[in-house]
Amino acid sequence: MPTGARDARGASTLTDWIAAYLEHLQARKLAENSLRAYRRDLESIASELAEIVGVTGDELPVESVTAQSLRSAFARHAASRSASSVTRAWSSWNGFFRFLVVEGATSGNPMPVVPKPRLTATTPKPLDGEETPERLLRLVAQGARKAREPWPERDLAILSTLLCTGLRSAELLGLTVSALAGRRGERRLHVHGKGGANRSIPIDESLEKVLEDYLETRKRRFGRRLPGGEPLFVNHRGEPLRRGGLQYLVRQSLRAAGVSDRVRRGAMVHALRHTFATRLAEDGANAAEIAKLLGHSSINSSQTYIDVTAREQRLSVRANRTHGVLNELSRNPESE
Repeated sequence: MPTGARDARGASTLTDWIAAYLEHLQARKLAENSLRAYRRDLESIASELAEIVGVTGDELPVESVTAQSLRSAFARHAASRSASSVTRAWSSWNGFFRFLVVEGATSGNPMPVVPKPRLTATTPKPLDGEETPERLLRLVAQGARKAREPWPERDLAILSTLLCTGLRSAELLGLTVSALAGRRGERRLHVHGKGGANRSIPIDESLEKVLEDYLETRKRRFGRRLPGGEPLFVNHRGEPLRRGGLQYLVRQSLRAAGVSDRVRRGAMVHALRHTFATRLAEDGANAAEIAKLLGHSSINSSQTYIDVTAREQRLSVRANRTHGVLNELSRNPESE
């Protein structure tokens, strides 16, 4: 039980237990963005609970949180949020209560009786157009993206890494210089993935060369060696690249290449990850192989790319004008 996590009545407060759980998650080396999301979800619902009960979060004993109060808190929380946001908050609280049960702070997990939105199945959103990724890389390499301090080698390295490895934004931003490991021609990227799951992704010699060229220009720009613990990708000031900077870089690059209209709604950096996965499926990779490379915890997510690819291939076959003639002949055999 965390130190100081008891009030005058001897009951652990919700605020203190949330702090203990976040400390537990931090010890698992979760990505910074994931920790922020957990904190936001936990504190938001805790605020609703405290208001429902009529106390502050610091005064609310965890034992007083009931299924009924949780249902009310989630109903209020859902009023101004999307289904996916509510579902994420539900998962955060489900994990929180599992932690409380293990720690002996509560006798059971009430979350199974708290309703959560039923999400529609999501479909991959790769870049539209067969040659779009290649056009994007060629034009960025040529300096099409205009910036105050142009750095096409860095831009190309980032876009190439996303398109050739399928990394998530947080995974790319979490890479260090030493994450690029192995002998020349056999390099791999060691990735700290979602949920603390690490994986190693082999990279082709072409991407290896792009990354080496970028690192060489980085040394020249800032005139210093690159210790292995430094972030692999930095901004034009040599500071770690952040999520907002990455999104801006990708958005401006797509616009400069004239392909911003080929990004589907709701996708940006993730469109490059989806493009990588879709091409794997098109080239015959199975769900297990895709799951391993993308860091999926379940092959069900990876199977989506295969199912969508198969469906689109069938639609393409049906679009062949020859089938129109075959349909006419099947309806009127005597026309021969």
